[in-house]
Amino acid sequence: MFNNLFSINTSKNLKTFISKTITLLESYTNERLINHGKTLHCHLIKTGLSSQKYISVKLLIMYLDSRKSSEIDQMLKEFNGFDLVVHNCLIKANLQWGNVTEARRLFDEMPERNEVSWTSLISGLLKHGNVDEAMFYFEKNPFSDVFTCTATINGLVQNNLSYKAMGIFKKMLQSEVLPNDITLTTIIRACVELGVFGLGKSVFCLIIKLGFEDNVYVLNSLVKLFLELGEIDSARKAFDSMKEKDVVSWTTIIGMYFEMGDIIEARRVFDEMPERNEVTWSTIIARFSQSGNPEEAVRLFQQMVRSSFKPNVSCYATVIGALSSLEALQAGKNIHAHVLKLNMEKNVFVASSLVDLYCKCGNTKDGRLVFDEIPEKNVVCWNSMVSGYSLNGDISKATELFNQIPQKNDVSWNSLIGGHLVNESFDDALNVFDEMILSGQQPNKSTFSSILKACASLASLERGKHAHAKAVKLGFQHDIFVGTALVDMYGKSGSIESSREIFRKMPAKNEIVWTAMIQGLAENGFAQESLSLFEEMENNSTVRPNELILLSVLFACSHCGLVDKGLSYFNSMERVYGVRPNQRHYTSVVDMLSRSGRLNEAESFIKGMPFEPEANVWAALLSGCKTFGDETLAERVAERLSEHVGSKTGGYVLLSNIYASRGKWGDVVNMRNLMDHKGIKKSGGCSWIEMRNRVNVFYSQDESHIQSREIYWVLQLFNSEMQSILT
Repeated sequence: MFNNLFSINTSKNLKTFISKTITLLESYTNERLINHGKTLHCHLIKTGLSSQKYISVKLLIMYLDSRKSSEIDQMLKEFNGFDLVVHNCLIKANLQWGNVTEARRLFDEMPERNEVSWTSLISGLLKHGNVDEAMFYFEKNPFSDVFTCTATINGLVQNNLSYKAMGIFKKMLQSEVLPNDITLTTIIRACVELGVFGLGKSVFCLIIKLGFEDNVYVLNSLVKLFLELGEIDSARKAFDSMKEKDVVSWTTIIGMYFEMGDIIEARRVFDEMPERNEVTWSTIIARFSQSGNPEEAVRLFQQMVRSSFKPNVSCYATVIGALSSLEALQAGKNIHAHVLKLNMEKNVFVASSLVDLYCKCGNTKDGRLVFDEIPEKNVVCWNSMVSGYSLNGDISKATELFNQIPQKNDVSWNSLIGGHLVNESFDDALNVFDEMILSGQQPNKSTFSSILKACASLASLERGKHAHAKAVKLGFQHDIFVGTALVDMYGKSGSIESSREIFRKMPAKNEIVWTAMIQGLAENGFAQESLSLFEEMENNSTVRPNELILLSVLFACSHCGLVDKGLSYFNSMERVYGVRPNQRHYTSVVDMLSRSGRLNEAESFIKGMPFEPEANVWAALLSGCKTFGDETLAERVAERLSEHVGSKTGGYVLLSNIYASRGKWGDVVNMRNLMDHKGIKKSGGCSWIEMRNRVNVFYSQDESHIQSREIYWVLQLFNSEMQSILT
């Protein structure tokens, strides 16, 4: 291993021998090859060169790095009296071990010190968070050189004391101590953290003045500074001007394009990279996955493996997450097999991703098997499994597991609330929210979006108002997702004025909130205002109409009798707005024509549809037949509807009502008999009213309510009063 070393004639080439020995010892130290180092030490003792000053110091450093106490003690005995270099090594080692008191004692007992002594102690103290003590020694330091100042500035920044670091930098310049590349890189980071971009630009001028404009580390920091400033063009120019680019340079600029939403340019820059490593690949894969492009993330992972790069734990967790989004179970199982071979299956991040994968693919059984095998579960693992049960409709198991979580966070509560929403158990979702508040856990924006959705589904205005008040208290009312949920909740609860007010006050509006407001107005009878708002969006907003917005517009036209205008919007959808009409748009047009009595036109429109009409299309036309008494068309439509409705009651009831309105009681009986023969039962009428934060639900001829006797007594009283008035 070191035969070539001892082939050197030490009497003629002592300097060469010492130089190669030092290089070899440094290599063993860096690679932690302590046994190799011991063997070399034995050979050096035999040659009598182990006590040579430079070699003995390197041996001491090797043993200090490996914390070999007996060898360290033996080496120290070979140094006669005080040795400055040895003491500096001991101070640095003790600080690395966390022995701050011992390091300070060694420093204080030194009869003499040099720049290394002061720098080692100050930087070590800062590393361990002893800021005041470090600054005490910094002020006493007689060597005000660039290395000590840089170490102090860096330590202060790491302790989140960037403002104090700026003060040291200013004193350094006033003392005419010129910064080096590390100083400049650190101070730029401080500028970014403090947001003092004006000073950052001044540092940029200093960089050019001192000739560091070609230094790759400094320029990488500058690119990040420009990105924080929002000066994209400057960041790109700084990147393009770099004569030498490292992996950090390329990764930073790729990240810039992802932040801008320009994933095509990000991929182009990645493809231009002359050199990549595992970190680069992991970063680009994670970026594509996070940007809603799981397919591309998976393709990049495959390309990475084909390029002979070994994915790390983070990369495996990311690609499993991408496969979860794609619900690609078989591909996920293949990755799981690789994870098992590499003994990564118990890693908490990889395991959590696997749990998520199986659950999103509907396989909670295998998800639970992975979950149970995790030796040290963190809250993410628990949340993944609770969410998995919730999404798959097993709310009882989700609740059972939720109650076992040792330390819940907001995501834990949101997972259970979300499960109740998926299962349409809106009252239960609100109850869990109440428990969350009582537990002291603070809701987040996602919580309020879910709870307001539950309130909207129940039309529970009072509960919605309480949730709104809590959102305001926590400062979430201006969040675009919470604001959208509020607009929707108030609209569905009939409080359209509150919905308007929330909408007007929102600082930013996306297509979802415009949709909620336009739809809310239309559904609450403000169809004309709904159309006016749509026109306002077209004229004064960057939001382009989407499928849902145009559906709301057609709904509004239908409910205010603007048939020709509605047809105009429909015919313009693909040509003007680039939106291809779907089944729901066609159904809305049929409903619009049927409501206005243009029944034959509606039937012709259905025949011209580019796909097989759904049941709702025929139901809309049948409803129009009932309204306008077209019995002949109704029978024809009912026959077509019966082919689609299966066990649904709507079409049969509509046709039965048409017969009843025409006095054809025999046909009504036949229709009822047909429904009985097919096992179809009309569900009872249902209504509800909210009193004192409780929703009371009533069904036709239902006596299950605790106060049903009193309720029916009042109804009879009302009925008697109305009859007496009529007579």
